[in-house]
Amino acid sequence: MSEQEIPWDDLRTILAIARAGSLSGAARELKVSHATVFRRLGHIEERLGVKLFERGRGGYAPSPAGEEIADAATRIEAEVIGVERRVIGRDLRPAGTVRVATTDTLLIGLLSPVFAAFREAYPDIALEVSVSNAVVNLSRREADVAIRPTTAPPEHLIGRRLVTIEQAVYGRAGDFREGDPVPAADATAWVGPDEGMVYRQLDAWMAAHGADAYCRYRADTLFGMYAAVREAVGAAVMPRYLCDADPRLVRLGPAIPEMASELWLLSHPDLRGVGRIRALTGFVAEALGTPG
Repeated sequence: MSEQEIPWDDLRTILAIARAGSLSGAARELKVSHATVFRRLGHIEERLGVKLFERGRGGYAPSPAGEEIADAATRIEAEVIGVERRVIGRDLRPAGTVRVATTDTLLIGLLSPVFAAFREAYPDIALEVSVSNAVVNLSRREADVAIRPTTAPPEHLIGRRLVTIEQAVYGRAGDFREGDPVPAADATAWVGPDEGMVYRQLDAWMAAHGADAYCRYRADTLFGMYAAVREAVGAAVMPRYLCDADPRLVRLGPAIPEMASELWLLSHPDLRGVGRIRALTGFVAEALGTPG
């Protein structure tokens, strides 16, 4: 069976199922319904006369034929995306659409007014903001630009360090007073991240300071922790950009040095010359105080 016999749309379907391990996951990636993916897979297998996936309790696992086709699709996808990036990279006009990926707390606590000002300054550039706490793949064009905290940005991307994100302990106003020291671990209840959040830096800090033993409320997002502290469930370590301006919260003690991280603006090298992306990255950097 040659790769040329299989249309690109069929290859994308097979690759999406292989990556996700399920029809529902593939449907989300392809932005179609579960039924559509099921129907497409049936047609592909019928046309090729071979079973591409084994269906089991654990999901959809590629058969040897399915694995061979998925590998070929991965190579073709990389070529297609590379061509797209290089072609787009020749567009010097400050016009078009830029897809930006960031986190929910950064969007609400820091970036929304910056994006609004950018749209006013560049009316010919449309923004598509993708809010997710998952790391996007810029090489696969899941976004043009990513703005997120990291201590080790990927070496294959180009980027600019924007600001240092400081964090501190916060409690609800009324239960604490501004300037109070961080309470002893056993003197208050604590709010922390659950396993789904994968927040090793905060896990380590809470364990080292004894707060983990008194954590009675866990959430899988920073917004979940933030809401809990506002309702006096307990104290928590959270970013200053999100909490300092909230009159319902008070900061306890100084910023925590070991919890600091850097906010980076990242994009793919092939897009460095694109006018609309250069306009956005320069504007965001200047707005946050890091021009150049």
